[in-house]
Amino acid sequence: MSKTTGNDFNYLVGLLVRLRGPGGCPWDQEQTHDSLKRYLLEESYEVLEAIDHRNPIQLAEELGDVLLQILIHAQIASESGQFNINNVLDSQRDKLIRRHPHVFGNAMITDAREVEANWGRLKRRERQGEKDSLLGKLPSEMPALAYSQLIQDRASSTGFDWDTIEGVLEKVTEEAQEIRDATSREAQAREFGDLLFTLVNTGRWLGIHAENALRQANTRFCQRFSHMERLAMERGLSFVDLPLDQQEQLWQEAKAQDNDVAR
Repeated sequence: MSKTTGNDFNYLVGLLVRLRGPGGCPWDQEQTHDSLKRYLLEESYEVLEAIDHRNPIQLAEELGDVLLQILIHAQIASESGQFNINNVLDSQRDKLIRRHPHVFGNAMITDAREVEANWGRLKRRERQGEKDSLLGKLPSEMPALAYSQLIQDRASSTGFDWDTIEGVLEKVTEEAQEIRDATSREAQAREFGDLLFTLVNTGRWLGIHAENALRQANTRFCQRFSHMERLAMERGLSFVDLPLDQQEQLWQEAKAQDNDVAR
């Protein structure tokens, strides 16, 4: 970290101390770890949106907002004597060095996949003696698709995985058929969950992050749907009153234009 960067960081930490201290901001002063949880989550999603939009200016701003959340949590902890921002930085410094022995030590690693596997081994070694399952360390409140992908990553790191992606794809077909065969709403819901789980596994095998893929698909749908509505309005038509075949025609027009822009 350069001297200038260090000064900027320390200045930002000082701003949080002042905002939380006497004569500071009433809103900042009343915040707690619990009250701030929603903001950390919201700011994290805004970072993802900036990445999806390929907007570097927006990304820099949103990363700053996430950094601010980290700093205020550290300041709250510091005030109660639990830890401070230096403890956070020291912890991450030590972890980065410890888990990159191929950079800071003598370990020989050939590719990114091996780096990831070695990271998992080092992490398990650090936690030897803990009674919790390898899967239990993941935050269960995170989005379900992301959670599913992480627990499948953990399971795979122990060797519990398909030999090839073909087994996963066959499982997708099997789960889809089980939805058709289900005889109750409860059974349908269970089989639907199994299908989603298997689709996440398919994405993992393809190197696709399920949460990102679905978020981007949601964005594409909303953009195309809005485009359909605009096309109908420009032609003096009421979109909601159009028969399905005409709505489908508008969808194909919107999709074609979207694909042209993407090229």
